[in-house]
Amino acid sequence: MEKCMKAVEKNRAVDFITKLSEQLAESYANGQGVNHNEGSNLPREAEILDILEKLMELIFPGFGKREAHSLATLRFSAAETAAAVYTQLSDAIQRAYSFTCKLSQSCGTCSCGDHAIQSTEKLLSEIPHLREILMKDVQAAFDGDPAAKSLDEIILSYPCIKAIMIQRIAHILYCDGIPLIPRIMGEYAHRITAIDIHPGAKLGEGIFIDHGTGVVIGETATIGSNVKIYQGVTLGALSFPKDTDGKIIKGQKRHPTIENNVTIYAGATILGDIVIGRDSVIGGNVWLTDSVAPGTKITIAAPEQIIR
Repeated sequence: MEKCMKAVEKNRAVDFITKLSEQLAESYANGQGVNHNEGSNLPREAEILDILEKLMELIFPGFGKREAHSLATLRFSAAETAAAVYTQLSDAIQRAYSFTCKLSQSCGTCSCGDHAIQSTEKLLSEIPHLREILMKDVQAAFDGDPAAKSLDEIILSYPCIKAIMIQRIAHILYCDGIPLIPRIMGEYAHRITAIDIHPGAKLGEGIFIDHGTGVVIGETATIGSNVKIYQGVTLGALSFPKDTDGKIIKGQKRHPTIENNVTIYAGATILGDIVIGRDSVIGGNVWLTDSVAPGTKITIAAPEQIIR
């Protein structure tokens, strides 16, 4: 009796799985939402994050998953890591380019492989410069946070440094017109830091995002140098222009420009293609949709306190 019951259960499972697989195959037939060799063969998130980890290791050696380095062998370790990135990233970029070519039906008019190598070399050649800029971001965090004890502490533990570092890497790829990969990197940074900076945003030097949770910086935002932003700040779009068919027009400037030496306190919302002039201070929870002249200080009235 027990064997009979097990046989029935097995047959039921086989029938169920067979029916399910047939239904899934039908839903896969159009190729949408499926990464396959006959179609796009897209870069996968896991491989992009592995490449990103190696790039961050090149920028701050020994601060990531790998163990601390010896200064005597650091050159060879960097060469090994850079070589791995060169191979992995050029392959991923080529597949990303191929995806775009197939969408636009322009395959054959360009060399995705050549473009991928050029883009990879361009990013890797920027690593020394990225190190210089990011050290200014680290210094800005140290100067702006009285709780910071050392620069190393900031590199190791501050979410804003990781978010800004990933954005600066992704921005180079974004500006080179590489699809998919910059956004994968940006959304990963968002996931692990709660700071959402679009790869298209332009960041100056010495940026400090204090605490950082809930900060949103849109694609066409421009931020100058020595800008300090607190948690919960939004640099967003006020509205989205649409074409005659009612579809959103993409690519237009729709996010704020923040000039040098501006401080934006927690919860402020700044929307639209407006300019916040240099040396301005935007108070907490302020809502802005108009440009602000240089040196302006804006606050909202303190709420009335009722004590019972």
